[in-house]
Amino acid sequence: MIEIRNLTKIYKLNKKQMEENKTKNPKKVAVNNLSLTASAGEIYGILGPNGAGKTTTLRCLATLIKPTEGEIYVGGHGVQKASEEVRKSIGFLTSDINLDPQFSVDYLFDFFGRLHGVPEMKLKERKEELFTYFAIQDFAHKKIKELSTGMKQKAAIAVSLVHDPSIIVFDEPTNGLDIITARAVTDYLKKLKEDGKLVIISTHIMSEAQKLCDRIGIVIGGEKVAEGTLEELFAQTNTDNLEDTFFEYYKLQQGEA
Repeated sequence: MIEIRNLTKIYKLNKKQMEENKTKNPKKVAVNNLSLTASAGEIYGILGPNGAGKTTTLRCLATLIKPTEGEIYVGGHGVQKASEEVRKSIGFLTSDINLDPQFSVDYLFDFFGRLHGVPEMKLKERKEELFTYFAIQDFAHKKIKELSTGMKQKAAIAVSLVHDPSIIVFDEPTNGLDIITARAVTDYLKKLKEDGKLVIISTHIMSEAQKLCDRIGIVIGGEKVAEGTLEELFAQTNTDNLEDTFFEYYKLQQGEA
C-alpha cells in the first residue's frame, strides 16, 4: 500500500528561476497538502496538466527528493526514515530517460539487477521475460545512445522492473512513444495489476487514464481537487468521459463555475 499524508513540497527559486517564472516570490509551492492512498491490485492514476505537481509527488514517493511537509508510507515504510526499504520494494520510471548512454541495455539490466541483489538464475529469468515481452533482444547489445526514443523507453522499463518489485511507480510512462510501443507499455501495466502489484502512474493523457486506471486523483496547481473511480468522477460532474470531467474540475479550480 502507498499512503501519502498532507504532502507539501516547496522549492526555493534563485534569481534566474524567478525571472523564468515571472515572479518576485522566492518560493514555489509545487505540491500543496496532497493526500492519497493506493492498494495492491489496482492502477492508480495521478492526472493533471504539465506543471501540476505530478512528477514532484512521485519523486517524493520514490525517495529522490524530500518533502517539505507531510508523510509518505510505502509498504508500511516511511520514505524519510526507511528510504532503503522503500527503494527495495518499488520500481521507479522517471519521465526523463536517463540510462547511461555509453552502456548497452544488456549490461545495464545485469548491473541494476546485481545492485538490487537479484540472484543470477532469477536475473536470467527476468531478462528472458522482459526482453521477450518488450522485444528488446535485437538491440540488447547496442549502446543506449544508439537507440530510438521508443527503444530507450522499453529498455528503461525493463531495467526498472529487474528486481520484480511489488510497487510500480511510473511517471508519464508513454510520453513521446509511438502507438505500438505505448500499447505494449499499458498492456504490461495491466498484467502487473493482474499479478497483484500496486501500480501508480502520472499522466496528462486523458484517454490513457480512462482506459487504464481503476482510480484517479486529479491534481491541478499542486492540489488534489478530486479522486475516485471513473464512475464516481463522472457522477460528480455529470459527464461521460474523462476529458470533460477534467475540464469541469479545472473550471471550478479557476473559479469559472
